Amino acid sequence: MPAITDAVRTPAFSVPLAALLSRDDLALRLAVAPDVPGLVIHGAHASEMSDPYPYLLGGELLLTAGLHIAERTGTAAGEGDLPCSGEADDLSDYFDDYVRRVVAAGGAALGFGLAPVHDTVPRALVAACERHGLPLLEVPPQTTFAAVARAVWQLMAQARLEELRRVSHAQQSLVTAASSPDPVPSVLRRLAARLGGWAALYGSRGTEIMSAGREPPEAGRVALADLACLLIDHTSSTATDTIGGVHLSAYALGAGEDDLVLGFATEHRESGDQTIASVGAVLLALLTGGRHGDTGAARTSALVRLLLGAGPEEVAPLLGGQEWVVVHARPDSGVVDPAAAGRLGAALGSALVDAAGGVGGAAGAGGGGDVVRILLPACHETSRQPGWTLGVSAPVAPRHWAAAEAQAARALTRALGTRTALVSHTASDVLIHLATDAGSEAQAHAVLAPVQAVPALAGTLRTWLSLHGSWDRTAAALSVHRNTVRQRISRCADLLNADLDDPDIRMALWFALRRASAGCGSTPS
Repeated sequence: MPAITDAVRTPAFSVPLAALLSRDDLALRLAVAPDVPGLVIHGAHASEMSDPYPYLLGGELLLTAGLHIAERTGTAAGEGDLPCSGEADDLSDYFDDYVRRVVAAGGAALGFGLAPVHDTVPRALVAACERHGLPLLEVPPQTTFAAVARAVWQLMAQARLEELRRVSHAQQSLVTAASSPDPVPSVLRRLAARLGGWAALYGSRGTEIMSAGREPPEAGRVALADLACLLIDHTSSTATDTIGGVHLSAYALGAGEDDLVLGFATEHRESGDQTIASVGAVLLALLTGGRHGDTGAARTSALVRLLLGAGPEEVAPLLGGQEWVVVHARPDSGVVDPAAAGRLGAALGSALVDAAGGVGGAAGAGGGGDVVRILLPACHETSRQPGWTLGVSAPVAPRHWAAAEAQAARALTRALGTRTALVSHTASDVLIHLATDAGSEAQAHAVLAPVQAVPALAGTLRTWLSLHGSWDRTAAALSVHRNTVRQRISRCADLLNADLDDPDIRMALWFALRRASAGCGSTPS
């Protein structure tokens, strides 16, 4: 039965048992080696419990020195000191139960230390591991369990680093494909190659539009089409299934019945495959626009309407998104390459890219022809991009796009001045701007609106600033407790998203209050 999910589960990073055995510094010996190809472990855990079942998550290398065995037999010696056959038979049953519980808990392998309790691995334990198919490692006296655990974590960290590199290279490859002359087939081919399987794009009712890569068996192909239909009929964004050892996954590229679905069929699923598939889904969603490749037509229609007098809020629905951010970006090389600008837009999640942002001075404080401007739906998180310095506006409605561009320009100037890869616009930036920008009463009202909506907060803030931040004097002036003043000022700081401990912010806020009051015909006391 296919699983409809909000996110495709990613396997945890694992370590091949063979890699651990190959470490010369550990000198581990495989005493029991079941025929399990590609055996991996997900961690190491030491326990002397006679029943470790409740403490295992699954996939661990369980390490034990056999103390629980010595406690059961009343001896601290090795197996050769076991007194009689009756007790040996009883110990055999004990080992059988012990190994069975480890296997039931999902333990991947058992490591038995030859010090300080035992000098050999008990034969009954070897026999039990052979019966239940549990790999058994002999840990020599000179190797501590801490050294084994550290080696496991080192190998896991190395695996994670290699996987991150693989994902990074795949992302760069996909973004390059998205900027090619025929982007959708190019992205599909790259996805199929990077995931080592088959990638397909489906329309309504599971109709296959195009595909790339190694085709799965017919049963898998039919099941993947059914999975695509399942997503079209539901509100979930992803779904997974497995047919005959083939892993199937599907990603909705939109929320409507006419939107497309991206499907994958792979024989193997690595830890970074979900990230690669998700990047591909985002790129294809941008390229197809949920309208079977009609993104260009939608942008053209929006441009025509703007030229004929329509306002931004009227054309924004054609582009997708309710709130937007403006991004100003400057390449570290100092020279804008249109292809690189397109790749930057795709990486951020937008096809609305202006590679000549400085024309006519439109780039503001961050201006010049070396600035790229990007209009990005606010639902896409803006992250640092290698080789670029970014300034990001606050999320705004389309009617405030012009103000957002000024915010992005100031943020870019700040980023360049502080040598920071990404700076986002904050309320503090607005306040500093208000302190130096004459004729900004309307903007002051907009910034202070959350506080001015509550007269008690506005009055307390105004009085507190006029008394240079004195809690006691403000409390006396307002006839309230000083803790009430603290609570109100803290609430103002939260509403304004500003650090009121910063004297520059206090000064700017005072000027903003004066400008806002001037617009109302009054002056703060």
